[in-house]
Amino acid sequence: MKLNKAAESKAKQLIEANQYVKDSDWSEAQPTTEDENGYLERHSWKEYGEWHLGIHEDASKDTKSHYGFPYGDFRRVHYSGLIAIKQRAAQQNYGEIEKAANRLLKLLN
Repeated sequence: MKLNKAAESKAKQLIEANQYVKDSDWSEAQPTTEDENGYLERHSWKEYGEWHLGIHEDASKDTKSHYGFPYGDFRRVHYSGLIAIKQRAAQQNYGEIEKAANRLLKLLN
């Protein structure tokens, strides 16, 4: 799993544009399969990928399994999503993704 730099850039732009939620429960705010499918009906795989800080290089590019570590709800960045990413990335030893989540969290604080 590697860092998706385009996703980090998009998240930074959203934060700078005040498009974030500081107080949410990520288990309720994270996109459902239906949300993902609906988004993909209206957007490209590239746009979908920009909502995920991780890329699974072994998975086919135009599949959901190619992307991991979602940080938002396809409209806004969620603080709780970044916290979840930071914790999961640390547990799974994805240092670059953990560092990216940390950088984005600092922008929100």
